[in-house]
Formats: sequence, C-alpha cells, structure tokens
Amino acid sequence: MDQSLLGGAGRQREWAGLGFPKACSIQSLLCLDLGSANGCGLPQLHKLRQDNCGLYSHIRGIPISYGDVNSLTAGVRSFVEEGIALCQPDQVHICDGSEQENKMLIKSLAGGRHHRGPAQKCFALRIGSTIAKREGWLAEHMLILGITNPEGEKKYITAAFPSACGKTNLAMLNPSLADYKVECVGDDIAWMKFDSKGVLRAINPENGFFGVAPGTSTETNPIAMNTVFKNTIFTNVASTSDGGVFWEGMESSLAPNVQITDWLGKPWTKDSGKPAAHPNSRFCTPAAQCPIIDGAWEDPAGVPISAMLFGGRRPAGVPLIYEARDWTHGVFIGAAMRSESTAAAEHKGKVIMHDPFAMRPFFGYNFGDYVAHWLSMEKRGKVPKIFHVNWFRKSAEGKFMWPGYGENSRVLDWVLRRINGESCFVDSAIGHIPSEGALNLTGMKEQIDESELFSLPRDFWSQEVQDIRTYFESQVGSDLPASIYNELEQLATRVADL
Repeated sequence: MDQSLLGGAGRQREWAGLGFPKACSIQSLLCLDLGSANGCGLPQLHKLRQDNCGLYSHIRGIPISYGDVNSLTAGVRSFVEEGIALCQPDQVHICDGSEQENKMLIKSLAGGRHHRGPAQKCFALRIGSTIAKREGWLAEHMLILGITNPEGEKKYITAAFPSACGKTNLAMLNPSLADYKVECVGDDIAWMKFDSKGVLRAINPENGFFGVAPGTSTETNPIAMNTVFKNTIFTNVASTSDGGVFWEGMESSLAPNVQITDWLGKPWTKDSGKPAAHPNSRFCTPAAQCPIIDGAWEDPAGVPISAMLFGGRRPAGVPLIYEARDWTHGVFIGAAMRSESTAAAEHKGKVIMHDPFAMRPFFGYNFGDYVAHWLSMEKRGKVPKIFHVNWFRKSAEGKFMWPGYGENSRVLDWVLRRINGESCFVDSAIGHIPSEGALNLTGMKEQIDESELFSLPRDFWSQEVQDIRTYFESQVGSDLPASIYNELEQLATRVADL
C-alpha cells in the first residue's frame, strides 16, 4: 500500500463549494524536525525567529541545510545530537517557522509526493494551518465523527486530543448506550470552513489512519482491529511465529505456543521486563476499509459541525466533561489545554504538559496569532459549542474513575442534549457541568462516584490557574489576545470562591 495518508494518487480532490485546496503532502525528507522540542527551549510559540535562513556548517559531522545551530539552547542541542546519532540523516533542517521556510516547504508540495510518518505530518499540518490562517478557515489536529441518537437525529462532532489520548478510540466508538450509532469521518485531521449559509463544515483530508498500536485490542477498539488486518503497514510492532503482529493489549488473542519477536528483533516473553512493541508503534491503514466509515467521509461539501471537544490525560482535578459558556471561553479552554505526557510526546516520565488545542507539535505560525484567528471565527459564521472532556481522572487509590471506551457514548449523549438546548447543566467555576442525574448512567456495570468525578478541588484549580498564567506569560506574552487573559482572570476569581 503505497498511498499517501494526506492526499496522494486517488485522493487529489477538489473541495467543491468550500474552496479548500487539493489534498496534498510533502516528500519524506532526511531531516530532524525540532517543532516538538519546544519544551526544551525552542522559541516556537512566542515570536518565531525570522533570521535563521542560511546554511550553518555541520553538527556532529552532518551538514545543516537550513537554520542556525547557535540559536539552540544547550538542552535542544543535546536533543538534536541524540536524534542525529539515532537516525544518521544526510542533513539536518532546523525549523524556525519563518515566512521563507514556509514558502520553501509549500513549494515542496508539488509533484504528488507522499506523506510518510509523523515528522512529515508535522510539516503538513503546519503548512495547512498557515494556509488556513491566510484564507480564513481552520486546519486542526482533530477527529471527526457522526453520532445518531435513538430518534434518528445525527450530529457531527470534532475532537482535539494529544496523540495517544484516545482520538482513534472515540472516532471508532462502539456505543454502550442502546440505539446510538457512531460513524467515523476521520481520526486525526480536520479542515473546517464556513459555507455560504454560515455553517461550519469539516472534511478529513487524509486517506487513512495512522494510529498508535499498543492498547488497541478487540476489547478496547474492535472497530480498529477489524480495520487494520489487511492492506496495512505496521511500524515498530512485535512479530509472531505464525506470521502475525503483536503489541501490548493483544494478549487475549494470542494462539497457544506462539513465539514473539520484539520490535528490536529479539525473542520476547511476558517476563522480559520490557514492552514487545515500541510504545509509539503504529498502524497505517486505508480509511475506506473501516467498517463504520461515514457515508459522507469523502463528500467535498464536508459535514456540518455542531460541537467541538478538547481534552487530554488529566489524572487529577479535571472533571469528566464541562461546557464552555461561549465561544471566547471555549477558545480559552483550548489555549489552556494540558495533558499528561504519552509515548507520542518527546518527554520522558509522567509530566503534565501544556498542549494548546492539541496542536503544540503542529503550530505553523505565532501562537498568539493562532488564538486570535480562532477568536475571529465567531464573526465568520455560526460557531459550534465547545466542551472539555477527561476520560482519565483517577481516584485516591490510583484507579480510573470512568471506564471509558464505549461508555463515552454517555458523555456524547449529554453533548447532543446540550446542542439541542436542553437545560441539563449547572454552572461551576470552570463552566457548565451535568446537573445531578443528567448523565445517563443506566445499565452501567461500574459504580460511578459522580460527586468525586465532577469535584473541583480548590487547591488543584488554584495551581492550575497559576500554571496557565506562567505558560501564557512566558511563551506568548503580549501576543496573546487580551480577551484570553481576561478569561484567565475570570477563572482565577471564580476559583478563589470555591
């Protein structure tokens, strides 16, 4: 299967009526993409550097084709050298986000070249978001799903989660609630633009799924498992002696006496003391063979978006779901997003990272300007409701308080009811949360402590406000729109009254 995940032969589509450019991608390059190294000191979210435009000699004997190594902090330079030693590239490209770099990368889109892997996805989404800013639409790191309730009413929802935080699982949800139906438009990228009637419509520009393998199983995501076992490329997974693949989560499907070879080519058993598959191993599979692919997934008009979800892994303090009061508050929630690090991030260990809009590795231009662009959407058409979800809150005993997976349909049920204007919420310091009894828990096997699941500890949220403030001031400064700082001040006031 030598097709592009983002465009390529057979996917060069004109988005009629909406004016989206053709789906396209960039060539696989031998370079080191430092866009995700911002936590190490790369000045990506503040004013992007405009002066690193020439060749600067070599680093560890490898020529630098673009960028200035002297602009890197010691931590980032160490990161670069580690990557060079591991990947042995022919050359190094140090991203700076300048207009010259953007023009150079956009030129590389010509010729039907193919998108191969996460580093090129970073480039492609940065380019997409930069074009979207220029032309007045949105290119985002979001899944798109359609959900139909028992009355036959269908709504489309987008959701932005950091990688390895459940986007694919939600996009391919198998609802536990009776008579609900979920269909997948896409699990990773959404291009969104208002039509002539002011309705925000979204397309999935990708040709397939590039999902994290570990944790995907018949128990957690049967739809994905039914999708990937034909016409699929697997990267850094383990292999089995009977010609199959294996990763953590697939233990129940192993045939007796099957031998496993880990992703490094060494014999593996459950007593090896290390994972068989790399934690960020992936499957790359055509979207068209997904059993629940939405009938409109290739509709050039896109699908109408009624709600947006933001979320991440927050083991403490953050409730299962809350709703923004209005569009500006929702943009603030997206800008303030934080999540526990995963194998898809560059950090080692469990730390809470700032990941605004789940776009931290993908920003193609100044973050403050990006937030202002989001705010401007309200003047362009009818904007959807915005929510924040957290499937990963843990109890004092360290156990997940919500079972997730198919039970997340109960959260989407509440979202649908709020889209339709049902008064099933109460106000809180952080936004609207489900009122008592509003979340449909009928038939659940697990006992859910709703009081604890939706609690807002004052100490936690006081620290959250301070961490968000520090992040905004140090990374964005005066570039952040004043209305977002105002939302932060309002949150601080409400938290003080908890």
